[in-house]
Amino acid sequence: MYDELTEVDIRKMQEEIDYRVRELRPQLIEEVQTARAFGDLSENYEYKCAKQAKNRNDSRIRYLERMIRTAKVIEVKETADTVSLFDTVTIYNEMMKKEMTVRIVTTLRQDALKGLISKESPVGRALMGHKAGDRVEVAVSPELKYTVEIRKIEKGTDDASLDISSY
Repeated sequence: MYDELTEVDIRKMQEEIDYRVRELRPQLIEEVQTARAFGDLSENYEYKCAKQAKNRNDSRIRYLERMIRTAKVIEVKETADTVSLFDTVTIYNEMMKKEMTVRIVTTLRQDALKGLISKESPVGRALMGHKAGDRVEVAVSPELKYTVEIRKIEKGTDDASLDISSY
């Protein structure tokens, strides 16, 4: 299994890895050593917390390196009037009778609370390639489906302003 990511995604992940390896890791190692000097490790809460922070950092580095290694790099293709990657789309959810605005992004930058929807999500997959005015069916599962109407498409670009998700 691989994730489809853009060159900007790869660059942002590499920048985070560099920061975590060159700046954060030495700082966390120093915190572990300082906490270890406080004495008995079985009752040393500072040591336990410092060790957990170091392990979380190392885990994030491994995660990002694996993502880069297994990623399929894609190019953002501009299409004149259909929904594509990084476009902002206003849709009307007929089941909820509610209009909402979402932006189609790669899986690495998704954040549903901010309206950033992955192109791999049910909504993203349903919207991709359709035009304003189209009614599309969103299949969440074989049992749960609903229809949305695409009201407006604002063309977007991969401008690197979107952060990569933490996990």
